Amino acid sequence: MSTQSKPISPQKGKAALSTQTSETQKPSASPDNAQPLARFEALDRMAHASVAKATSGLSPSVLGEAWMDWATHLATSPGKRLQLMEQAMHNAQALWTTGLGNDTPTDAKPDQRFASEHWQTYPFNVLAQAQQQSWQWWQDAMTGVHGVTPEHENLMAFVTGLITDTASPSNSPLTNPDVIAATFAEGGQNLVRGAQHIAQDVARKNGDAHPNDEQPFEVGRNLAATPGKVVCRNDLIELIQYAPTTGIVRPEPILIVPAWIMKYYILDLSAQNSMVAFLVAQGFTVFMVSWKNPDESDRDLSMEDYRELGVMAAIDAALAITKAPKLHAVGYCLGGTLLSIAAAAMGRDKDKRLASVSFLAAQVDFTEAGQLKLFINDSEVTLIEDMMAGKGYLSSDQMAGAFALLRARDLIWGPMIRDYMLGQRGDAYDLMAWNADGTRMPARMHSEYLRKLILNNDLAEGHYHVDGKAVAVSDIRAPIFAVGTEDDHVAPWQSVYKLHLFADTDVTFVLTSGGHNAGIVSEPGHAGRHFRIADTPADMDYRDPARWLAETDAEDGSWWIDFSSWLATRSGEPAPPPSMGAATGKYKSLCDAPGTYVMQR
Repeated sequence: MSTQSKPISPQKGKAALSTQTSETQKPSASPDNAQPLARFEALDRMAHASVAKATSGLSPSVLGEAWMDWATHLATSPGKRLQLMEQAMHNAQALWTTGLGNDTPTDAKPDQRFASEHWQTYPFNVLAQAQQQSWQWWQDAMTGVHGVTPEHENLMAFVTGLITDTASPSNSPLTNPDVIAATFAEGGQNLVRGAQHIAQDVARKNGDAHPNDEQPFEVGRNLAATPGKVVCRNDLIELIQYAPTTGIVRPEPILIVPAWIMKYYILDLSAQNSMVAFLVAQGFTVFMVSWKNPDESDRDLSMEDYRELGVMAAIDAALAITKAPKLHAVGYCLGGTLLSIAAAAMGRDKDKRLASVSFLAAQVDFTEAGQLKLFINDSEVTLIEDMMAGKGYLSSDQMAGAFALLRARDLIWGPMIRDYMLGQRGDAYDLMAWNADGTRMPARMHSEYLRKLILNNDLAEGHYHVDGKAVAVSDIRAPIFAVGTEDDHVAPWQSVYKLHLFADTDVTFVLTSGGHNAGIVSEPGHAGRHFRIADTPADMDYRDPARWLAETDAEDGSWWIDFSSWLATRSGEPAPPPSMGAATGKYKSLCDAPGTYVMQR
């Protein structure tokens, strides 16, 4: 990527000016002291960036404040300390009994790390039990301390859980009986293969992978391979129009706005689980936003730029190409949050070009925004801003590391044991390949997102401004289809469900099995899938999540089929498909899908 700065386009400059907020404005300084103050502030930013590098982007004050709150209250809670002492003595007795060969009843949930038969023999059964007891003891120690704020309690429980898991006997080849057994059985060849895997992964991470390394998945070949054309390109997006596979299509196109934190093709993975291919096969004309991978020259891109150059530009293009009066807008994750802002502004301004709006694992209220919210406060956001100040963006590695910590057992320790100690390679699959294909975050946009949406919750509280005026989700008049996933650690389904509190239109809500990604990629025929679906008309009384769950029966299968039917009932009669892009002008076909932006590294 070039590191030379490029001029901001007039539209981009206008968007940047329109998003100035009081949070980012600094107190004015007199001409006499402005330059010294700037030097001092730059020195502080450099120091903070160094701290961020040493702590992987985590603010020490966040943990320090939480620890002080916990420690102070624990010191003045003799009952809690006695409870923990009693529990520790009970655990020690249980370990002694297990060491003597007696079975000890336990309430601990089964732990897959210690599920093999090797872990059931002495002394490894004692190590496994000690690890589980230690983890639970520390969770109990961090929670239920009288007077500790819930935010600090949750953060301390999360951090001590990470530390305890790091010290697990399963993570060492000397105390993992599965690794020991494999080493004896293979004469140490598993460790040799593990060392080779480490070397390969380091080389791949540094961009020095061997050209003959097998790549089971490749964008444009068996990922993001649904046929189509790039029909619009600007400084931020390429817009893909997918080729029809049916003789007639619904007149209203579907526009999908994916999250910009990863590449768009989470919704166009392999041929068998591509939501794009599924919707095209159902007789819809589908457009997809493909975000640019920002570099240093894009540091001043703002949330308003993402709305204007992303959502609004795509809406204009899709409707101009299809000549339809309305379209169905679909937003996934952060793309759904951005779509909610755009749709709210359109509703406020009496722009009636949306036939429906769908939000997939997307939040409009961030008071319960999952585990990532544990670390977000002014100190953390300031540290991230200072970390981004040098390069002008947040790297994909930094984002991937933060998400990996949320599921360290599955995303860090499990692969480490399998790949480097057992010398095995897990089967490659398309979702894993997509997960490794991250994007960068422009400094300004990411700062605005963290402060306005997550930290201050401006959208839910009516403080988010578009074109100088506040927007509210209640201004959306098009019917809404919203999807939450049962095991979502990024956007918990109860948080997604809060859309009912803000919407003033008909809402159809789906709760599907799976997590943030796998629950959305839930194609027909996928074994073991189930979902719940229920309509809430605009004039219906509110039901809280618990009541909604109790009153809505689960159905086997994929929610995609119901989604397609829901879209069809809000569409016109099928007609011949539109052309692929315009014959001439700014919406003519530029190149084949998946385009060029998705290939940027």
